[in-house]
Amino acid sequence: MAQVLVSLISLAALVSQSAVEPAGLRERVLMLVKASGAEVAVAFRTLDGRHELLMDPDKVFHAASTMKLPVLIELFRQAEAGTLSLSEPLPIRNEFHSIVDGSVYQLDAGADSDRDVYKAIGGTLTLRQLAEAMITVSSNFAANLLIERLGIQNIRATVHRLGADGMQVLRGVEDGKAFEKGMNNTTSARGLLVLLETLARKNAVSPNADTEMLAILSRQTFKDAIPAGVPAGTRIAHKDGNITKIHHDAAIVYGPHPYVLVVLVRGLEEQKDSAALIAAISRDVWDAAR
Repeated sequence: MAQVLVSLISLAALVSQSAVEPAGLRERVLMLVKASGAEVAVAFRTLDGRHELLMDPDKVFHAASTMKLPVLIELFRQAEAGTLSLSEPLPIRNEFHSIVDGSVYQLDAGADSDRDVYKAIGGTLTLRQLAEAMITVSSNFAANLLIERLGIQNIRATVHRLGADGMQVLRGVEDGKAFEKGMNNTTSARGLLVLLETLARKNAVSPNADTEMLAILSRQTFKDAIPAGVPAGTRIAHKDGNITKIHHDAAIVYGPHPYVLVVLVRGLEEQKDSAALIAAISRDVWDAAR
């Protein structure tokens, strides 16, 4: 396993050293960012390693729902290892514990993007059903249930093994006491770039597991950011995330020359404005990658 990790990191370093920026792309993206007034990080690289653009790739942002990507990967890793089954039924209860003091908190269905998991309280859903809800409709409830089942330390270990330490997963969603103390899940654009490149190359867990994860990511229902900047019908496997003044999208775009694009945005009050900014950057990257 250690040799595999070293090989992946060495490959990423080699790709980055040989990649070049498409002419004029940085200038066009900088103009968009300046006009928006937002704080933005961008990480783009074609899967063939020929082209890339890195703008503040290691700047730290609140991860919002992008942290659900490493939860998904760890779920499939444990399934591959045989420590759990994706068809395993999990009891659905709305009770979680703060990482600050262990006190109990609950999620608010009105603040979540999905109601279906709440309808199952008192019953069960399979781990596969929870994974689908966590990614495709970004269910916070499903994410917290999976994090509790998988173990936060296991998720963190997998992120480290994949060389994506720019992603830091500390806790589940809506832990108010942790939020007040600044104990938040964080990410960098580079961290998400590494995770998605590893998935795209089928090196995250196994070819079969990675194919299934990519299919789930391709079914995400939110399409106002990176997908809005590419031609209709283009296959995209992605995970977005947003909270107050935070809006991110991280995607594998299967265009003529497939690539990974991560755009992290901080500082815009209206989600429609941040979505428009990400879509505009996505459009410029699409044109540069053709």
